[in-house]
Amino acid sequence: MSNSTEKILIIGAGGQIGLELAFELGKIYGNANIVASDIKENTALSSYIFETLDALNKDQLFAIVKKHKITQVYHLAALLSATGEQNPMFAWKLNMESLFHVLDLAKEKHIQKIYWPSSIAVFGPTTPRLNTPQFTVMEPSTIYGISKQAGERWCEWYFHKYNVDVRSIRYPGLIGWKSAPGGGTTDYAVHIFYEALKNKSYTCFLSETTALPMMHMEDAIRATLELMHSPNEKIKIRGSYNLSGLSFNPKQIAEEIKKHIPDFKINYQPDFRQAIADSWPQSINDLEAREHWGWKEYYDLPKLVANMLSHIKI
Repeated sequence: MSNSTEKILIIGAGGQIGLELAFELGKIYGNANIVASDIKENTALSSYIFETLDALNKDQLFAIVKKHKITQVYHLAALLSATGEQNPMFAWKLNMESLFHVLDLAKEKHIQKIYWPSSIAVFGPTTPRLNTPQFTVMEPSTIYGISKQAGERWCEWYFHKYNVDVRSIRYPGLIGWKSAPGGGTTDYAVHIFYEALKNKSYTCFLSETTALPMMHMEDAIRATLELMHSPNEKIKIRGSYNLSGLSFNPKQIAEEIKKHIPDFKINYQPDFRQAIADSWPQSINDLEAREHWGWKEYYDLPKLVANMLSHIKI
């Protein structure tokens, strides 16, 4: 991986994943070869070349790709599950049209490789919820999930039809301390740490027994880079790979936090996000990712809780 040959554009670089991905890509390729873009400037991205970009503006996107001779695009811009339900038509437009713009650039040979994240939101109430397999019933019940499921099929189609090298992971809930969460149903598992440290109490918007697949942000970023750096022939799924880290419910994470903050209290006031969570898997089977490109998680729940509490500054 020569620093001089790859030029990487991150779309949605100011988001929860984008900020951490920019940092790790900068370590691999050099900050001068990372072009961070978002709809508005972000001081956290000042180490990289920055371009203001509306992901729906195809001409603007093409101009940036040409200007910087971009070879790879990490396309992270999206309206997430909870936010998307508040504005469904815009969520569909943003999540789908921006993906087409990037896929078309690869089809026309302007870029060589794409990373586009999917999500456990592609599954729905009819999906087997325990140890959810890679290939299964997918009837998502949120606009976010519907757009991600459609996106997976389009990525696969562009690969088979035009040989576009697009790669994807179905992220579970992501938990990290470097940036704020962005409007997802699993965000409670980040907020809980801030409230535990600040107020020693947290009101959770999901019920205590709502188990969901989760992952430490460091594991998610590492998985993303391992997938992108794997040889082409190892990538056998061009929709999106299941990826598993750990699964827990609010009661379990609260009990783990109490080992560090004994007087921490949690109470439960489920809201509209409960119905979204109830439609998602409780645990994920990611055998294909492990077999095809060697995925293995590092963080379990005790490691994750200790890491978060030691890094968050209140």
